[in-house]
Amino acid sequence: MTRIKAAITGVHGYVPDYVLSNSELETMIDTTDEWIRTRTGIEERRILKGEGLGSSELGAKAVLGLCEKTGTDPAEIDMLLCATATPDMLFPATANLICDKVGAKNAFGYDILAACSGFVYALVTGAKYVESGTHKKVVIVGADKMSSIVDYSNRNNCIIFGDGSGAVLLEPSQDENGIIDSILRSDGAGGKYLYQKAGGSRYPATIETVNAGEHYLHQEGKAVFKFAVENMAEVSYEIMQRNQLSSDDVAWLVPHQANKRIIDATSNRMGLSSEKVMINIHKYGNTTTATIPLCLWDWENQLNSGDNIILAAFGGGFTWGSVYLKWSYDS
Repeated sequence: MTRIKAAITGVHGYVPDYVLSNSELETMIDTTDEWIRTRTGIEERRILKGEGLGSSELGAKAVLGLCEKTGTDPAEIDMLLCATATPDMLFPATANLICDKVGAKNAFGYDILAACSGFVYALVTGAKYVESGTHKKVVIVGADKMSSIVDYSNRNNCIIFGDGSGAVLLEPSQDENGIIDSILRSDGAGGKYLYQKAGGSRYPATIETVNAGEHYLHQEGKAVFKFAVENMAEVSYEIMQRNQLSSDDVAWLVPHQANKRIIDATSNRMGLSSEKVMINIHKYGNTTTATIPLCLWDWENQLNSGDNIILAAFGGGFTWGSVYLKWSYDS
C-alpha cells in the first residue's frame, strides 16, 4: 500500500503596508542604517497599524489569499493550525479567530506556540493528520504582530522584528513529493535567554509589571546567537545525513530569518552556495513564525515539482528543528 504523504499544494503571504525603514529608526533610537545592516542584514520591516488589529488579521489575509490562489472554498478546510508567539488573546485561539474571519466553518484548529520554530512544529503536526488519512485539506498559518511586544526604546531588539504572516495548504500525495522527514527539538533551559516575562500565569498583568516593561520581549543576544548558530546548523546538516542528501541534491534551504550571520552559518555547515538559500530578512526583518512561509511565497515562482527543500528554524524556548520535503508542483 502506498504511503500517504502530506504535500504543500499552495502558499501565500501577507505583510502590512507600513514600512519601518532603518532611516526612520535612526530618528527614534541611537542607531544607524549601517550598524543595523552589518549586524543583522535588515533594511526595513513591516508594521501593522490600526486599533484592535492582531495576529488574526494578518493570518486571515494570508489564508484568504491562499484559498483564492488554490481554488479552495474555506468551507472545505478540515483543520487550521496557527503558529504564533503573539496571539490576539490567550483564548480563544487565534486559529479559531482566523477560521471565523475566513469562513472556515467546518475546520477545527488550535494555536502552536514554539516561538520562531512554531511554523515547522505546526507543519509537522498538521502533516500527521493528512498522513493518517483522516484529513484532506489542512492549512498551516504562521502569523505574528511582533510590534506589539517590542520595546521601541531598546535599540538591540526593536531593529530586528517585523509583522507578517504566511500560510500553506497541505493535501494528500501518493507520489514521491511531500514531507519526507523532520527533526524537532527543544531545551527549556534556554528559556532564561529569550522570553516575555509578564502576562502569563506566573506574572499576571499588574501596574507594576507594565511600568517595569515586563510585557516586552527580553533577549540576551549573545547567548541566543551562539545557541542558534550551533543548533540550527547542526539539525539541518543532520537531516541531510539521515536522508543521504549531498549539497548537490538540495535545491533550496529555507531558513528562519533571524539574522543573516545565523543563516550563513547554517548554509555553510550544509555546504550550500548562497544561490540556494532563500533570504528576505532585508525586506521584512524577523517576523517570527511567518519567516519561512513568507520565503516560500517570495520564491514560489522559482520552485519546481520534485525540488528537495530543507526548512530550518530556531526560536525561544529554546526550540529548533528541520523539515525535509519534496516540492509538489511547478509554478
